[in-house]
Amino acid sequence: MALAALPNDTVTIWWITLAIGLILAVAVVLLLQSLIKEVESLRDAVDRLWNTAGTVARNTGQSWMIGAAADSVIDLRDEALRHDALLASVLAGQPAGPSPTKGRRGWS
Repeated sequence: MALAALPNDTVTIWWITLAIGLILAVAVVLLLQSLIKEVESLRDAVDRLWNTAGTVARNTGQSWMIGAAADSVIDLRDEALRHDALLASVLAGQPAGPSPTKGRRGWS
């Protein structure tokens, strides 16, 4: 079986078309690889952001207790000052006087 011979111009056009198609296929593969890398980079950044947000949430989740803790520390300070006054008066041989603090939050 003999193949029909094509004119040289037609063969050249076919080779040019195939070469352009190959170049385009390589370009598409390279662009898709670049897109995959960017998506992975974005996913890593989102994961880091999610972990950071979780850490911030854990660190601030109990912040509502700060006020109660501050009040407890003030009460503890007032009690320690009363004990100090009592011990100082006992050691000096005098009766214990009033609490050494005027108000709930201030030293005096």
